[in-house]
Amino acid sequence: MNLGITPLTAPAFPAVQPRFHDREYLNIVYRTDIDALKAVVPEPLEIDEPLVRFEVMKMNDVTGYGPYTEAGQAIQVVFDGERGEYLHAMYLDSFAATASGREVSAYPKVMGSPKLYADNGALVGTLDYGTLRVATATMGYKHFELDRRQAEAEITVPTFMLKTIPDYDGSLRVQELVRTEITDVVVKQAYTGPARLQLFQHVLAPLADLPVLEVVSASHIITDLTLAPAKPVHNYLEAS
Repeated sequence: MNLGITPLTAPAFPAVQPRFHDREYLNIVYRTDIDALKAVVPEPLEIDEPLVRFEVMKMNDVTGYGPYTEAGQAIQVVFDGERGEYLHAMYLDSFAATASGREVSAYPKVMGSPKLYADNGALVGTLDYGTLRVATATMGYKHFELDRRQAEAEITVPTFMLKTIPDYDGSLRVQELVRTEITDVVVKQAYTGPARLQLFQHVLAPLADLPVLEVVSASHIITDLTLAPAKPVHNYLEAS
């Protein structure tokens, strides 16, 4: 019996290290408002350029979990001189993947309805929260090949997340900045092309609080990969 996952007799997610096969990305990097970023990025992370990566990921085959889809926003940051991304928000259509991401690691995951599909010559990524659309991304379908080393570099930058666990009295029991990264990557296909991104206001899914001022780049990547375990790099409770 695995005492680390509840319910004990029917765990919410499997106790396995998942391997992702044919993980399909739609990435759109866009420029946003610097003041909007400063309001949501925790110190000691630093903002170099006001850039956000909106991503929709179709997990076609994940050991222990099966297929699911995920969408979210990652903000370009610097920590101790190392460039990476701060995961700001993630929306999934799998409860098991949502629960494991939050409990085992520190991924800011909640339930949503993301989709990734081809439509009339375009790669389309959408995100609905409840019955309402909160994001629509489109990209020309496989217009130009992207160098696979460049594609690998784009998706393997270090990732930073905020881990917060309250104590039973409501005080903070854990508050840490953690770091993880993607490993064992095999890029199978990689493309770039023209892209557009629309974000729509929603009080419970506030992606549009980081407005799209300019689309900087877009990529469509298919890969196999593994997520490394998260490690703490800054303890807010000890620093306070």
